[in-house]
Amino acid sequence: MTNNSATLFLGLISSTLAGLATGIGALPVLFLRRITPNAQGVLLGFGAGVMLAATAFSLIVPGIEAAELATQNATYAATAVTFGIFLGAAFLWFSHQFFPHEHFFKGREGGDAINLKRVWLFIMAITIHNFPEGLAVGVGFGGDNVANGITLAIGIGLQNMPEGLVVALSLLAEGYSRKQALLVSLLTGMVEPIGGIVGAVAVSIARPILPVAMGFAAGAMLFVISDEIIPESNRLGYEKAGTMGLLVGFVLMMFLDVTLG
Repeated sequence: MTNNSATLFLGLISSTLAGLATGIGALPVLFLRRITPNAQGVLLGFGAGVMLAATAFSLIVPGIEAAELATQNATYAATAVTFGIFLGAAFLWFSHQFFPHEHFFKGREGGDAINLKRVWLFIMAITIHNFPEGLAVGVGFGGDNVANGITLAIGIGLQNMPEGLVVALSLLAEGYSRKQALLVSLLTGMVEPIGGIVGAVAVSIARPILPVAMGFAAGAMLFVISDEIIPESNRLGYEKAGTMGLLVGFVLMMFLDVTLG
C-alpha cells in the first residue's frame, strides 16, 4: 500500500470510528429521559475542552512544525497556518449564514427553511458542526504522522460521546422517540467520514498544503467551540459546570497528545 493510499485508508477508518462514537454516546437515551442542566453543562464543556486542546496540540502546532520543516522559514509557517485558520472559520461562518439549520438552544439560523421539518434542521446543524471534526482527523494523518492522526481520532471520538448523549436527550425533549433520537445521533456522526476522506485526499494529493489544511481544520473547530459549544454549555447560568468540563476535557486531550503523539 502506497503512502497516499495508507493516508486515505487511515483517515476514512479513523473518522468513521470517531463518528460512530456519537451513536455510542447516545445509547443511555434508551433508559434515560433527561439529565440535569449541570450535567449537560459539564458534558458540553468537556467536548469543548477536548476540541480546544486538539486544535492547539494536534493541528496548529504540527501544522507550524510541518511548514517550518519544509521551508526553514518561521514567518512563512506562521502565516500559512494563520491563513488556514481564518479560511476554516470563514467556511463555518458562511455555512451558518446560508445553510438552513436550527440549534436546540440558539434557535434557527441560515437561509429560508419553511418546507423543512424541524428535525432535519437539527440534523443539518449537527452536520455543519461534525464535518470539520472529520476533516481534522483526515488532515491529521498528513505528513505520514500516524500517531497524530490516531490521537486526533481518539480525542474527537471522546468529545462525540457526550455530544451524542446531549443531542439524543434534546430530541427526546422535543417529543421524538428513543429510537428516533438514537438514530439521529448516530446518523449525524456519519458525516465525519466524509470530512475525513476530504482531508486525507487533500493532503495526499498536495502535501505542501498540509499546514494550511491543518489551520483550516483548526479554524473551523475554533469557530464551533466559540459560536456553539461554549454558549450552550453556559446557558441558564451553568457557566461553572461548563468550565469544569472544559478544563477536564482540555487536560485529558493534552495528556493523550503528549503520551500518544
